[in-house]
Amino acid sequence: MKEKIIELLPEINLICDTDLREKTLQIWEEAIKTGGWKPEDLNKIPFTLLIKDAPVSFLEHTRGVTKVCIAVADVFAEAYGDRIPINRDYLLAGALLHDIGKLLEFTIENGNVIKSKSGRYLRHPFSGVGICFSYGIPDEVLHIIAVHSREGDGGWRSPEAIILHHADFTNFEPLK
Repeated sequence: MKEKIIELLPEINLICDTDLREKTLQIWEEAIKTGGWKPEDLNKIPFTLLIKDAPVSFLEHTRGVTKVCIAVADVFAEAYGDRIPINRDYLLAGALLHDIGKLLEFTIENGNVIKSKSGRYLRHPFSGVGICFSYGIPDEVLHIIAVHSREGDGGWRSPEAIILHHADFTNFEPLK
């Protein structure tokens, strides 16, 4: 399954830290299995249940958000040098894993993707942090996942979390 995940999410290979890259891949594999999905489903699952007939898949959204994060990090490096330090590996892992909890939050019933029982109790930032914590993902990345959505509003966000938060909503708001 790992080869298929890398084929679908080639941005995983942009994570330079081999341990973080491997853990990110393992988490994808675990979330797919635990949620009862197959890698092929990632392009069929809607990225949100908040938009009826969402025109963007879970996989497309994850890759789009990740690419926006990469672009912002590149612009920051060019424009500001090291005055706004960005840990690119943490940003990449956070972007690739920010919605991983949706694979537990969603389920398929009668051909429709709906909230799972778990999803009715835990939104994806919580279940995402839970699964990532069990793999020893650094706190800095857990933070990015935890605060990327409304659950992080009103609290502190690291520079990487700010970038991911805005990249996520930039890939959501125009579709509403």
